[in-house]
Amino acid sequence: MIVQEERIRIMDEVANLVRSCGRCELCRGRTLAVPGQGIIDTDIVLIGEAPGHNEDQQGLPFIGASGQFLNELLISIGLDRQTVFITNVVKCRPPGNRDPLPDEIAACQPYLDTQIDTIDPTLVVTLGRYSMGRWFPNERISRIHGQPKSFGQRVVVPMYHPAAALHQGSLRATIEADFQRLPRFLAKARERKLAAAELPESTAQGRLF
Repeated sequence: MIVQEERIRIMDEVANLVRSCGRCELCRGRTLAVPGQGIIDTDIVLIGEAPGHNEDQQGLPFIGASGQFLNELLISIGLDRQTVFITNVVKCRPPGNRDPLPDEIAACQPYLDTQIDTIDPTLVVTLGRYSMGRWFPNERISRIHGQPKSFGQRVVVPMYHPAAALHQGSLRATIEADFQRLPRFLAKARERKLAAAELPESTAQGRLF
């Protein structure tokens, strides 16, 4: 296990690399890159898709209207930004808030990989189809939202992006219901992680709740 001081150093280094990154064309149009926000000692990492206008201006994730809804969702289950880590698959704003392109996601993947490996969360919550694609390729968010799946000792829960509720009001109740199940998923994932050392990894891989 990486010692705390080393984990802090790695996360700071990733953030600095993101802020000066020139690995894809998105660097040309950004105001500020958005490495992520939150604490290292957390069981939960939430991964969105890409920064929007407000995030690009302030260098922080989820601070616009969808971010306000995310804050409400976290509070509803007894969490907040001080108890989780929030980031995106793409760290710079795509022009006009368009969807991130495959080469842009690939350019940012080493940063996200390092963040996840360093934090080593028990639960990963993907917000939107581009972040879920990393673990659930070729799946539809409408089919698998809110359904956890284990990957080794980590559990991943695909969910709609909070912005979906702003564009399609009927999804708000669905997103709220999915979030209400997270504490139960986390409790089970913690129990499973404690027991995992006694099981062959192949036994745990891919098991559904």
